[in-house]
Amino acid sequence: MSNTPHTLHEEFPADAQKISALKASNAHFAKLLIEYDVVNDKVHRAETRLDLITEDEEETLRRVRSRLKDQIAAALRA
Repeated sequence: MSNTPHTLHEEFPADAQKISALKASNAHFAKLLIEYDVVNDKVHRAETRLDLITEDEEETLRRVRSRLKDQIAAALRA
């Protein structure tokens, strides 16, 4: 597995201004960003073996990160 952090800046490079605007005006979107960053950090720490978790736990975290990313992308398209 890749141990590259999947920051939102890297995932949505063309949407930086829209992300900032939505973060300031939409509490739910701001919460999604926080949740994404927390989960993304956990995935990265697991992949780099800073935190030892089971493969199933790591896979669950990846699925949660993917779901959050999909929700963020949907909000950016709206």
